[in-house]
Amino acid sequence: MGKDAKSGESWEDRIAELRAQQRVVRTPNVKDPGYIRQKEAGKLWVRERVDALLDKGSFNEVGSVTGKPVYDEKTGELVSFIPSNLITGWGRVDGRKVFITADDFSVRGGHADGGIAHKAPHGEILARKFRVPLIRLLDGSSGGGSVTTYLSSGSTYIPVLAGLGQSLDALAVVPVASALLGPVVGLAAAKAATSHFSVMVRGLSQFFAAGPPVVKEATFENLTKEQLGGWEIHGQNGSVDNVVNTELEAFQEIRQFISFLPSNIFTLPPSSESNDPASRREEELLGIIPKRRGRTYDMRKVIRLIVDVVMEGAGTSSFFEIGSGWGRNAITGLAQVAGKPVGVIASDCTVNGGAIDAFGSQKMARFINLCNHFHIPILNLVDQPGFAIGSLAERMATIRHGASAMAAIYNASVPIFTIIIRRSFGVAGSIFGDPEDGRNFRVAWPSADWGSLPLEGGIEAAYKRQLNATKSPEDRMKLMNELLDKFEPVRNPIRFANKFGVEEIVDPRDTRPLVCDWISHAYECILPQLVTLSAASYGLDGKLSSGKGYKL
Repeated sequence: MGKDAKSGESWEDRIAELRAQQRVVRTPNVKDPGYIRQKEAGKLWVRERVDALLDKGSFNEVGSVTGKPVYDEKTGELVSFIPSNLITGWGRVDGRKVFITADDFSVRGGHADGGIAHKAPHGEILARKFRVPLIRLLDGSSGGGSVTTYLSSGSTYIPVLAGLGQSLDALAVVPVASALLGPVVGLAAAKAATSHFSVMVRGLSQFFAAGPPVVKEATFENLTKEQLGGWEIHGQNGSVDNVVNTELEAFQEIRQFISFLPSNIFTLPPSSESNDPASRREEELLGIIPKRRGRTYDMRKVIRLIVDVVMEGAGTSSFFEIGSGWGRNAITGLAQVAGKPVGVIASDCTVNGGAIDAFGSQKMARFINLCNHFHIPILNLVDQPGFAIGSLAERMATIRHGASAMAAIYNASVPIFTIIIRRSFGVAGSIFGDPEDGRNFRVAWPSADWGSLPLEGGIEAAYKRQLNATKSPEDRMKLMNELLDKFEPVRNPIRFANKFGVEEIVDPRDTRPLVCDWISHAYECILPQLVTLSAASYGLDGKLSSGKGYKL
């Protein structure tokens, strides 16, 4: 064993050659200009990133000696080695197996070189076929082209998808998370956009279709990388989900995101034991909604009081918000309830009164589609005054994007628990306050206020002539208050419950026990069937039989 049967010699020389190349690749060359630039920019080296993200000692590399070795023509000894600018391999995150691809910007800025064109799509295929989460650490072009390749190949070429087809296939089967850790351009930018979750680092990462030199030539704009695609731009337009301060924080966010999702669409989301009792009743919820309807409150606090508290985190909430920097009138995120993952959607009444705009609608649609794809039930907290209105809202095509949110929640097959906390008005109110499906459950708080349009604005429209006929502003205000007093009894939500217009009005303090009971039933009786139906739609290679993939 271990010897050539014919010659009787061992293969130690080949093993020695392999180990020599691996040592070169895995040892940083502190004199290399690329490595120096990486460190001067305050960035971790690619292998430091892999070690920081994965469980200690869990990384098993794939393609460890991919690159361009240079040998001495006379002795045959290794003179130098240009490694591939992409590291790929298996690893573990909190004990769960994942596949990771990590760009090495210190090698030709991440442009196609040394087998990277083959490694990148191969990694995406492996993640999909082995049905494990895919994590990308993006820095550079991620294997995108460079004009220098024209000279080496002897011709220009028609651009190809360069593995993006495999990226879309992976997106349909396994969770895909991307960290933007430098200038992410071209192909890398497309990969960042074809992710379920993405995070960038303030002052360290930028994101654009083409960099400043190309932009200057095309549009005559002389911009820095930060001006063109820094975090202040993409953290507020939804191109990336979250923004953090350091690379280590980015890795922690990816670990958190992965912790809520199943390894693939063929399994249930991961559950764990919760030390937070399902019977917990929060007195604070009883008075958290102001009786004066124009006043705001903290919806994120409402969420934290309902979802699990992570005891080992010194009483911190399990709520992990996604997209806090954009579409800010909408709140989306993942949490645990009774130890089970749940998606949370809500409105933020402190931003434009909570009225949902174009960005908020896009954010809601994208998140609902994510939860539906990975069989994560949705906790829907409704305080929706309606769509944003006005000239800016119309220019932003608010109602069109609102229709996308409507389609997402209407077509969702996962269970949805709807709680109408305060307002539910107009079309937007109907979208979130009345998700039609037999698997869904709905209650309201006694603070609920609903209708085709808000009462105050509706009175202004319906009694416009009488109000305008008053002799003074004081008389107008008096008449307005009289009309409001006249309508006040019928806006009491109990009146609508008398007609079984709403299934139940509950004590806010009973919310967590009700949600815990619902989520346990969903995981036991409903989600297994959804997982089975998903499995029936895919072949052994992890591709949909219909040929369609994940909806971005």
